[in-house]
Amino acid sequence: MTTRASNDAFVEFERVQKSYDGETLVVKDLNLTMPKGEFLTMLGPSGSGKTTCLMMLAGFETATHGEIKLDGNPINNIPPHKRGIGMVFQNYALFPHMTIAENLAFPLEVRKIGKSEREQKIQRALDMVEMGRFGGRRPAQLSGGQQQRVALARALVFEPELVLMDEPLGALDKQLREKMQFEITRLAHDLGITVVYVTHDQTEALTMSDRVAVFNDGVIQQLAPPDQLYEQPANSFVAQFIGENNTLEGEVKEVRDGIAVVRLDDGELIDCKPVNVSRPGERTRVSIRPERVEFNKSRLKPGAHTLKAEVMEFIYMGDIFRTRLKVAGNDEFIIKTRNAPDQVRLEPGAQIEIGWLPEDCRALDA
Repeated sequence: MTTRASNDAFVEFERVQKSYDGETLVVKDLNLTMPKGEFLTMLGPSGSGKTTCLMMLAGFETATHGEIKLDGNPINNIPPHKRGIGMVFQNYALFPHMTIAENLAFPLEVRKIGKSEREQKIQRALDMVEMGRFGGRRPAQLSGGQQQRVALARALVFEPELVLMDEPLGALDKQLREKMQFEITRLAHDLGITVVYVTHDQTEALTMSDRVAVFNDGVIQQLAPPDQLYEQPANSFVAQFIGENNTLEGEVKEVRDGIAVVRLDDGELIDCKPVNVSRPGERTRVSIRPERVEFNKSRLKPGAHTLKAEVMEFIYMGDIFRTRLKVAGNDEFIIKTRNAPDQVRLEPGAQIEIGWLPEDCRALDA
């Protein structure tokens, strides 16, 4: 899957495969191009191939087949330290016996940069991550969040054009992680650097990225901007993996004029957008996002489908209400509604009608 012309490609994977045992492919025939300045996230469950791709780009793993290029130049046979790539890991990988300034000096010394220029670059990098006063401390004297900032500064200190990040915020608490997400994105855009970011956290991917590559079983399932990934999943795996999603099982009755008519397993007929169904008789999994479902009749738009539902559970979550329903045989059907003064609170056992627009409903692979 390649979505950009290779003439503006800064990072390129061309038919890249990786096997550790000579039989099983961990990465299968990967084609991917990235322009300069893009923030691309590789997202997927454990074992999906995303970290292997990052390690091949860094030079810590070798591709079994295919070519990896950086700025038009093949890098398969170039050792990691000569690729000029910044790296940030989850475990920080700081030298414990060195001060923070010495940790940052290390990649500059390797590149034979003189002492006075080194000191300027170190101070600038530490200031960038709001750690300017901490140069004399050792890693053990810093909190996890501060150590991660230092690891980020060390990756940026020699001004690389490409920075790779492998689950860099995994060890931080929720609040600090969210703060760092915005800071990393802002820094990347301000400095104009290209970032390849690996995570299994969907929120992180949606919040930070220009584009997201969703991996499963060594293959990119979809490569798209975050909003497109969420609103227009290409298959059932992406729909289930990105954000919360409702599914109803059924069979395609007909496909015409860009509409798939689906008979749900309880007999109800509904109209959907056909995504990867094309003919009558196919099994399908219908996908609807929780926030697209409405139970307040006055808010239903013209042309909305309505189905009967039973309230199983009503949960107050502060800014939203999360209601679990039984719909067409699925008792894990979720709707999310804004906490507003006019919003009705539903009681378990209540029989209600819910509705959504056909364009918010997608007929995906079964």
